[in-house]
Amino acid sequence: MRKPVFCLILFLSAFCLAQTPQQTSDVDKRAEAILAQMTLEEKVDMIGGTDGFYVRGFDRLHIPRLKMTDGPLGVRNFGLSTVYAAGISLAATFDPDLARRVGVQIGRDARAKGSHFLLGPGLNIYRAPMNGRNFEYFGEDPYLAAHIATGYITGVQSQGVIATAKHYMGNNSEYDRHGTNSEIDPRTMHEIYLPAFEAAVKEAHVGAIMDSYNLINGEHATQNKTLNTDIAKRDWGFDGILMSDWDATYDGVAAANSGLDLEMPDAKAMKPSVLLPAIQQGKVSQATIDDKVRRILRTAIRFGFFDREQMDISIPRYNQEGREAALDGARGGTVLLKNTRDLLPLNKSTTRTIAVIGPNAYPAKPAGGGSARVEGFTDISFLQGVSEGLGTAGKVLYETGVPSDEDIAEESLFTTAATNGERGLHAQHFNNGDFAGTPLYEKNERPRIKRQPATYPLSAAKTIRWTGYFIPKTPGIHRWYTKASGTDSYTLWVNGQKVLEQPRLEGQVPKSADMQMEAGKAYEVRFDYRQEPSWLGSGVLLGVLPKDKWVNATAVAMAKAADVAIVFVGYDENSESEAADRDFKLPPNQNELVQAIAAANKNTVVALTAGGNVDMTEWIDAVPGLFHTWYPGQEGGRALADLLFGSVNPSGKLPVTFERQWKDNPASGSYYPNDPANGPTAVKYNEGVFVGYRGYEKNGTKPLFPFGYGLSYTTFKFSNLKTTPAVPRLGQRVTVSFDVSNTGNRAGAEVAQLYLGNSGASVPRPAKELKGFAKVNLNPGETKHVSLELTPREMSFFDVGSNNWKQEPGKFNVMVGHSSADIDLQSAYTVQK
Repeated sequence: MRKPVFCLILFLSAFCLAQTPQQTSDVDKRAEAILAQMTLEEKVDMIGGTDGFYVRGFDRLHIPRLKMTDGPLGVRNFGLSTVYAAGISLAATFDPDLARRVGVQIGRDARAKGSHFLLGPGLNIYRAPMNGRNFEYFGEDPYLAAHIATGYITGVQSQGVIATAKHYMGNNSEYDRHGTNSEIDPRTMHEIYLPAFEAAVKEAHVGAIMDSYNLINGEHATQNKTLNTDIAKRDWGFDGILMSDWDATYDGVAAANSGLDLEMPDAKAMKPSVLLPAIQQGKVSQATIDDKVRRILRTAIRFGFFDREQMDISIPRYNQEGREAALDGARGGTVLLKNTRDLLPLNKSTTRTIAVIGPNAYPAKPAGGGSARVEGFTDISFLQGVSEGLGTAGKVLYETGVPSDEDIAEESLFTTAATNGERGLHAQHFNNGDFAGTPLYEKNERPRIKRQPATYPLSAAKTIRWTGYFIPKTPGIHRWYTKASGTDSYTLWVNGQKVLEQPRLEGQVPKSADMQMEAGKAYEVRFDYRQEPSWLGSGVLLGVLPKDKWVNATAVAMAKAADVAIVFVGYDENSESEAADRDFKLPPNQNELVQAIAAANKNTVVALTAGGNVDMTEWIDAVPGLFHTWYPGQEGGRALADLLFGSVNPSGKLPVTFERQWKDNPASGSYYPNDPANGPTAVKYNEGVFVGYRGYEKNGTKPLFPFGYGLSYTTFKFSNLKTTPAVPRLGQRVTVSFDVSNTGNRAGAEVAQLYLGNSGASVPRPAKELKGFAKVNLNPGETKHVSLELTPREMSFFDVGSNNWKQEPGKFNVMVGHSSADIDLQSAYTVQK
């Protein structure tokens, strides 16, 4: 195996470049000829989207209307589609070639629907586990993210579909995403948060970049000249289309002059009534407008949109090749984190009864929420996968284990009066946003409104006030539950004390609070709910349950009766989504569920569904088996069954570091914004380049599971490390070679990880940084030779003074291992001038 990763990148780069040089002059000539025929009004019209997901076309000039679709887990819009493993799951495969396969199939799915643009992949760096869109992205390491992104984008664009690198940049949380200001120093920006975007441009020749909602160093992304014009277009040579996220443009003139080419979904800021006068007044030049239109035309011509129908009816919408790519992504990305006593893989001949328990067992949870959510033809749940995997060799029992929203609403014993009241609470519905005046109507009801989609045009805010009492039947701890969606807000008072509150922010997650209560006592309840107009829709829940209702007794009895219990917990599309950060803790009652099942059955396996880490401290030591499935796509049930029963050997590795506690995370002190009285909220990236495993090492903090970690059913070792040349000079490449051996009795794949350290640098550098990897498939007893190449860029840091990458002479430490914390081989070389 000679240079497996780097040869792939060179091949992909050559593939992309081979499509363009011969055609470049012709593309430019065609674009200029069309541009010359357009009126100024037509040009300005073209740089604002239309009808939600289209670039405007002009019949007079035979300019086609271009269709976009959400991604990146599949082709979301315009009907059902294949749902692929989430971006973070692809990153966990450490397999750029598989990412390319997935990209090819997503590109085919887009062509089957006639879409010209795929709005993906997402390339933001995982900084903290709570970010609601972590599941879309490629983990915490810029080197890994860049290589997975390059494979994915090349695959999509090989099918004649424009990939869109998003969200550019510093969009590392969903908390108040329109208002937060990401304060990132230049070195950190270039070393951590920009490399995946840079690789998308330079290596994969991505056709489009999407600006994010947030501000970066005081300027909104859509009007950030440093990022859009100076870095992307000038330094990287990006020649494609730079578009806004939906409704992310705030100042039309500033955005036009700062490099934004296309405002989506329509022209609200860069609209004719703003830009035409600005052009006349000399505030925006015609050349600036021409450049935007030229980029749109040139990219459309380059991808063949002027010369063919984009919809390819020969491609099946229900695509078996896509299903196989989705299955391989789920298999390769699922990470086995714990396997005490070699409980796994399960032996079908001795495992007669399996208890499948938990809210994520059924139905399937293929993806998180928001614009990445794809509705699949066939989403295979974990329950289905385990049952079909075991087949008739045994039996699979099933129970959700925790109360659903409907259970909570139904069993909450609210009453309109302290004595002799009606069931429910007294509701006053106001047709305004501040509970003012005479209610529109009043009635007694349960405080439960199922989430409803938004209606357009969005109406004004409305409010509901529920009042009444809760009278416990039993003494002890009771848990209050609240939940809302969209940008809705609420406050819960019990006996005049504020118990739970949700401020007005885009997107919500469930909340809970425990309270000691007396049996038969009437507790006064007031719940104020403000329903905001939002594209996310609206819905609300209020409930309260005693402790004995948190976990279903039937689930515990099933676990006791089974040979093995598998608990499926985590998040779903409603609790981990675009437009909201989630909690670090599991949703209410799930920790108690895992604890109860683990106490009932010593052979308990936990399977997590989430975009990143969760707090496991309450049960991690009690369970012998643990899988992280991320969001596995439509084939998640099949994939997990293959891994559970051993027909496929786990090979996924963590693309992020899993902290024991949130306070251990290097970003914990500055992830949430400071809230000034006026202006955008500042999010200071105080950890600098020491993100993820870089920061844990610097701080001397041992994580729960380190970056790059993942177990297998076999064992591997590395040997014979060699670096050449022994004494390289500045600007010279270094080859790192070694052997990988399977020392166990099963075939499997190991991810050989190459880390580099430069402790003597003139600036603080991490003790180790991932600078190479190779996924190596080996039979028992087999050995393969691996060579990875270090370029001068990979030995460099970003020098702020020269605004460029700088390589210094000095000692470099080479480390090869199974994870960032499990290093088998070490060596060093010294770079000479």
